[in-house]
Amino acid sequence: MYIADGWKDYEVLDSGDGEKLERWKEVILRRPDPQAIWPKQRPEIWQSAHAYYHRSAKGGGEWEFFKRLPEKWSVDYKDLSFYVRPTGFKHTGLFPEQAVNWDWMSGLIKAAGRPVKVLNLFGYTGGATMACAKAGAQVCHVDAAKGMVQWAGENRVKCGVSETSVRWIIDDALKFVAREERRGRFYDGIVMDPPSYGRGPGGEVWKLENELYGLVSACTRVMSENPLFMLINSYTTGLQPAVLSNMLLMTVQKRFGGHVEAGEVVLPVRAGGVLPCGASGRWRV
Repeated sequence: MYIADGWKDYEVLDSGDGEKLERWKEVILRRPDPQAIWPKQRPEIWQSAHAYYHRSAKGGGEWEFFKRLPEKWSVDYKDLSFYVRPTGFKHTGLFPEQAVNWDWMSGLIKAAGRPVKVLNLFGYTGGATMACAKAGAQVCHVDAAKGMVQWAGENRVKCGVSETSVRWIIDDALKFVAREERRGRFYDGIVMDPPSYGRGPGGEVWKLENELYGLVSACTRVMSENPLFMLINSYTTGLQPAVLSNMLLMTVQKRFGGHVEAGEVVLPVRAGGVLPCGASGRWRV
């Protein structure tokens, strides 16, 4: 189990009945979380929410605001800083549980003692990109959504990361990896945060169960001769850590040796217990 317990600007205050109550610096948000099937532990604090995302039975949902919030604000994690805001899809632009993986990758990069190139696939708003770049890596950030890449660019400035440290690509992940292989470009670290379902910029359909193994296998062909790590994140309910472990064993470890581990990623809850937030599979040399 990987516990993201290093935050000061973020915490889960309580969870239960299919929801979570979170503090994002001074802002308190109430959002759906289908994994939280237990009762709320502190029901009296839920009225403190500044905004509440109501899920619609038809899909999607909308925010109800009880207090005027800034258009966006920032939260800090150690030497990193990110802009967050409530979006129309319930998200805020940051997955705070991934901080435990940022720390893991940063440690490997800093300890390498050499230049490190990292490929971040499905890079979203750049959490992993900023963590790796601040640790000293050159990062190639890939996402199919132009708006997310622009948001990541704002986070780069906020984090004080050099413009020359990140290469921005708006493209389908698998197609981009195939082109990098043809170009003979290689990476020492690869991180991927694929969605359960999505579409690329050209309308390409992505379904995790059908595409993930092929992508991981393709990524082994753009890894350098002396790679450091590969990280796979999954938010798909029901996809066990052992699935990610098997994929890494059958692809990366088979080619490079090294060590594989996988586990649940969780956030501590102030009211008690932990909140499950998906799974991560890790390979390191």
